[in-house]
Amino acid sequence: MSKITIDNQIGDEQLEIIEKYDKEQKTRSFDKASLAKMIYWAAVIISLYHFITSFVGAPATLKHRSLHVSMMLFLSFILYPASDKASRKKLPVYDTVLALLSLGITLYVWIDYPNIIARAGLINRMDMIVGTCLVVLVLEASRRISGLPLTLLAMVFIAYALFGRNIPGIFSHRGYDWSSLVNQFFISTDGIYGTSVGVASSYIFLFILFGEVMNKSGMGKFFNDIALALAGSSMGGPAKVAVIASGFLGSINGSAIANVVTTGTFTIPLMKKTGYSKEFAGAVEATASVGGQLLPPIMGATAFIMAEMVGIKYSSIIVYAAIPAILYYIGIIIQVHFRASKRNLVGLPKEELPKVGDVMKESGHLLIPIVFLLGMLFFSGKTVVFSAFCSILVTIATSMLKKNTRMSLKDMIDALASGAKGTVSVAMACAIVGIIIAVTSITGFGLNMANAIIQLGGTSILATLIFTMVTCMILGMGLPSIPAYLITATIAAPALVKLGIPVVAAHLFVFYFAMFANLTPPVALAAFAAAGLSGGDPMKTGIASVKLALAGFIIPYMFVFNNEILLLNTTWLIALRVAFTSIIGVMMIGVAIEGYLLKQVPVWLRAASFLCALLLITANVMQDMVGFAILAVLLVQQMLKVKKEKANAY
Repeated sequence: MSKITIDNQIGDEQLEIIEKYDKEQKTRSFDKASLAKMIYWAAVIISLYHFITSFVGAPATLKHRSLHVSMMLFLSFILYPASDKASRKKLPVYDTVLALLSLGITLYVWIDYPNIIARAGLINRMDMIVGTCLVVLVLEASRRISGLPLTLLAMVFIAYALFGRNIPGIFSHRGYDWSSLVNQFFISTDGIYGTSVGVASSYIFLFILFGEVMNKSGMGKFFNDIALALAGSSMGGPAKVAVIASGFLGSINGSAIANVVTTGTFTIPLMKKTGYSKEFAGAVEATASVGGQLLPPIMGATAFIMAEMVGIKYSSIIVYAAIPAILYYIGIIIQVHFRASKRNLVGLPKEELPKVGDVMKESGHLLIPIVFLLGMLFFSGKTVVFSAFCSILVTIATSMLKKNTRMSLKDMIDALASGAKGTVSVAMACAIVGIIIAVTSITGFGLNMANAIIQLGGTSILATLIFTMVTCMILGMGLPSIPAYLITATIAAPALVKLGIPVVAAHLFVFYFAMFANLTPPVALAAFAAAGLSGGDPMKTGIASVKLALAGFIIPYMFVFNNEILLLNTTWLIALRVAFTSIIGVMMIGVAIEGYLLKQVPVWLRAASFLCALLLITANVMQDMVGFAILAVLLVQQMLKVKKEKANAY
């Protein structure tokens, strides 16, 4: 009998679902072989530039970032049609002109660089023309790739900068003319060529390339097979496989929707076959895929931007984020397990599953690059960029150890091409967010927004957190993870920092809720994509996703009030105690939602279980004791019920 394995290949039907919910994936496929080959090699050259400069060093900041943005703009207009009705087989003349104009911008910066520096912000007419072209090109590229929401938001901020003097109240400012804005957007490294593009042109590009090289070596298949081997035969096995595989893949690929479709194509039918409803099967895949962005070490590349914005080492960010992410996944798996136990949904036959030993023997060596990367980040003292450079080389070398993972020269070149193409959407999102960040900075909008949130919350930190949560989920609707985080970190996080909340806790708080916008109706793109695969109702799938991710909605409040979960200013002994009580608390959330532990749980104990969960996720010892007392009552009730049912059976 053949073993069950997960095929990572995406068919036409799955591709349609990705394109429906993720506009970033709707690219051209040229009918002219010569044109397709030219774009392919252009992408390879772009990747080689970033790869080589990560080792030998990049040019001056403004030169390097302008070249990165221009290359990404070039690919944007080549790969993404102007509208859904435009041809995806041919390249129109106007897109050729826009692509060449994009390269002209960096050509201007490089040629006139000494004069641009000498002018020190006093822009001339040519600066105005080129800068205005850059803003228009970035807005148009963003519209094509990410859709209207992010583009309109940037345009609203531009209008706010121009006409803010006419706005009454705390959001009024002195107003800026267009030349001042162009200076900020174009010449300055605080605008389009700001921190976010700086991170995209270094860390993010390399780690996307790292992910592509790993994928070519078979890492995706390894993650899927090891998940099947570990959890496939357990109670409700296919759902647990979905959680584990999607968590691994989501941390690397950075796209919740692509992750839903890649893994869900296989796991959702298996979950339905096991007995899970269409909506629940879709919800499991959606929540696990979104959680991948929260999971170290890569966190969908957001960890690098967070490290830059917070001013903390990347290696520290992934340590702080580890326990909350693990708690999130434990919360999902607990609910999956309780539902399977309640409905007696058995796992897959062991004889049809790969064995852990066989999987490790066949592809376990692919873990070497990840171990090497973590070793470099934590112990080498080298930069993140150099660590990524070395990890890519180690991945290629490791793949050569066995025939089934060995990369050919074509695989390596394909990875280079895919890396450049895969970075386009992230780079454009970072560029357009640079406009929003620039306006926020010069107008004082960020500080005013922080004051407004604090005023709404009054003297209550909890109320302020709730208002911040709502703000983040609104701002994150329909946006990819990186721009969602950048916007919420710029607009909402300062309010929490102003209240005295540690900066890393504030940024993780807004990041979590920006991500959960992908699960929460009415714009739950990850949940809707999963519903497209499962055949379930999109809104019901979204609601089921929120229930599954409920622990995730509580965890950010946990680490704000209880910094020990982030391993901030604490000892390992206290951290272990808090982690243990938090795990029990997350488990009790699952009991409250599913109404099951060993047997069916009555309504009054479900309510008590939720209270128990809230008590156990604090750092207060007295509250922990009350929580464990409630847990003891629940366990006694469950054991008595089991004993009674056994007695009745005889």
